[in-house]
Amino acid sequence: MPIDKRLSTRLNRIEGQVKGIKAMIDREEYCDDVLTQIAAVQSAMSAVAKIIMENHVRTCVANRLAQGDETVIDEFVQTLGRMK
Repeated sequence: MPIDKRLSTRLNRIEGQVKGIKAMIDREEYCDDVLTQIAAVQSAMSAVAKIIMENHVRTCVANRLAQGDETVIDEFVQTLGRMK
């Protein structure tokens, strides 16, 4: 499956999960259950970030390095620092 399709599928699922969390909060469901769902969304977003990060390294970063642009290394290190 192409990366765009995988990301779209995952993001659609995450969107549904977030809507579900909002509905749980609106229904004043048990906080622990809401937090469990939030943790699931965070994990799913991390998985999306990993897919994008891998693609970024294999394409954007590799292409810029091949063109002799080493500034991409500092940019990438900064990006990694923002990822938690």
